[in-house]
Amino acid sequence: MTGNRFVVLSNPVDGADDTFNTWYDEVHVPDVLDVPGVVAAQRYDLAELPIPDDEDLPAQLPPPTHRYMVIYELDREPEAVMAQFLERVVTGKMPLHESLDLSTVSLTGWTARGDRRLAD
Repeated sequence: MTGNRFVVLSNPVDGADDTFNTWYDEVHVPDVLDVPGVVAAQRYDLAELPIPDDEDLPAQLPPPTHRYMVIYELDREPEAVMAQFLERVVTGKMPLHESLDLSTVSLTGWTARGDRRLAD
């Protein structure tokens, strides 16, 4: 394992959460797992965190912009996997669903920095 990851943040179009989540879980994640170099996936729902409106905090955090996240584990460099991913999207081998709000998608590649550390 390389420790490399894709992190995808996304939202459905208004009113399409159920359709979006069904497509993402049953179609899209399996399609992405079929891309060479992608070895695992885990989806997440936003867990809203109440942050007090406190003058003593160093800064006020902006509100979250995405409701869903998926982390894909890679066994090779992110750019190599991204090339395969984009080829499949462009050729229609991995179609995107109309319930996905494309204007909000954020897809980034990440390479491990240092060793994984555990709390005492």
